[in-house]
Amino acid sequence: MHFLIQCARWIDRVNEKIANAISWALMVAVLVCAGSALASYFFKLGSNAWYEIQWYLYGAMFLFTAPYTLRRNEHVRIDVITHRFSKRTQVWIDVFGFLLFLLPMAILIFYLSVPFALESIRNQEMSNNAGGLIVWPAKLMIPTGFLLLCLQGLSELIKRIGYLCGLVDASEFEKTVVTPEDEIAAIRDANLDKIKSIQSH
Repeated sequence: MHFLIQCARWIDRVNEKIANAISWALMVAVLVCAGSALASYFFKLGSNAWYEIQWYLYGAMFLFTAPYTLRRNEHVRIDVITHRFSKRTQVWIDVFGFLLFLLPMAILIFYLSVPFALESIRNQEMSNNAGGLIVWPAKLMIPTGFLLLCLQGLSELIKRIGYLCGLVDASEFEKTVVTPEDEIAAIRDANLDKIKSIQSH
């Protein structure tokens, strides 16, 4: 069990690094969107490639940050009933939720999307739009994103079983940000760190 817990923590670190890296995609998407709009308005220049780049970036953000969202316990849930139960009962509900819903769904989508992506790669699929981009990188993001979600789901399952066995503290999987004020502060601090990083270079 200790080995599995170490594996779970390794998965957490990997998905956290991926999410931190892909968070820059939002800034790139905003710049591309603004640049495309300005070029179209002032110079009458436009290209479907610029629009498709934005779609790719938004797709990457959603697919590659979903595991990190699960890691932080920030996914949408309805706690009308479960918050009345003891912590152990809540953890058991999570265990059954991962086993019966999250993991089967993520594994199924991963399984179905692999041949979908491979076919696109094999055919070197291009966009149907004039001046569009190659399509297979976007399709490859689907199985990659869901593979990462499967791994994070396994990590969360291991940590909760570890908690039930008395080997893991609940702080390893409880909600990281509790209030909207904390959420805003966390976003602000992350953006300030990025600005400082840019200025240092």
